[in-house]
Amino acid sequence: MLEVCWTEDGGARSARWRSENGSPPPTRVVTADDRLTTDTAYRLAREGTALLWRSDFHNARQLLRAMARRAGRRPRVPARSPAHAFQLHRQARSQLARTLGRLLVPLDHDYTVPLRRAPDVRQACVEVYGPAAGPSVTSLRELLGIAGAHEWRSRGVEVPALGGRVHPHYGVFSPTRGEYVDLVARAPLASRSRAFDIGTGTGVLAAVLARRGVERLVATDQDPRALACARDNLERLGLAGRVDVVHADLFPPGRAPLVVCNPPWIPAKPASPLDRAVYDPGGRMLRGFLNGLAGHLEPDGEGWLILSDLAEHLALRTRAELLSAFEAAGLRVVDRLETRPRHPRAFDGTDPLHAARAAEVTSLWRLRAGP
Repeated sequence: MLEVCWTEDGGARSARWRSENGSPPPTRVVTADDRLTTDTAYRLAREGTALLWRSDFHNARQLLRAMARRAGRRPRVPARSPAHAFQLHRQARSQLARTLGRLLVPLDHDYTVPLRRAPDVRQACVEVYGPAAGPSVTSLRELLGIAGAHEWRSRGVEVPALGGRVHPHYGVFSPTRGEYVDLVARAPLASRSRAFDIGTGTGVLAAVLARRGVERLVATDQDPRALACARDNLERLGLAGRVDVVHADLFPPGRAPLVVCNPPWIPAKPASPLDRAVYDPGGRMLRGFLNGLAGHLEPDGEGWLILSDLAEHLALRTRAELLSAFEAAGLRVVDRLETRPRHPRAFDGTDPLHAARAAEVTSLWRLRAGP
């Protein structure tokens, strides 16, 4: 068990350190309250000193926002290329996360936050951390993320193509980018007998296929949270009897006439559990799906690869490399359906990656084995 240690009221203190992204406990910790200015807080956090908040919770949240605005005033380094712009963007995000992550809050033995005007986050913490086991400390930024995820989980996300709501769990990518779901909802089905959904996440694509009349599905994932989330959603939607949710690294045993996969679309290292839905180091999942697809398709079966081309616009992968990967895996393209993104960042001119996001296209590649 990792601990965070500090000195307060002349005595040594310690508590369990909680960090979902695996950040180590800070080595320098001082207590802070409403007297701390934004500039001082930002300077200390940038230098590596963590601030354990001992005053009003709402004021801590306002300080966190002010620190983020303070970080946004730092001059940008001009990018030499799309790939360099992506590298700078990742570095800035990483530095910001480290800095803001140094504003800490205490948690009591039952996950109560012992600060004035603090919200009740007990159930949210249980969902992420498991049963409480004594006092602990976490970053305010992480705690706000956990509380927000609990609200998403409670309310759910409306998915028009599904005619229902999906309830994402913490650390499982939410289907707020509905364009890829719409592609699966309108692609022509060659068979309705059986399908595999590889890397199911919330289970949304398996649910859409079941609603389209596919009789039996197997949905796989290797993340325990995703498996629990998919089972929860399929149960809520009344589809649990038609979808088997199994733990697997990519494919389940056997073959199917339809195999669907929506892998992470950026070949880079994830920085957090949620990033794993977007970042695929070295394109491992993409290559694994393509290389194993032919061996898991029934004769004349189809594989549906749902993939954004954002990596191409960032010069992290070329279209020629993708097509060569198809050919090397013994796959041919039958058809391709396209859609443009509708999320706000695609239209945000202040985003350092705006040019790439504005040009992004998400495709559903219909693939078959053989020449």
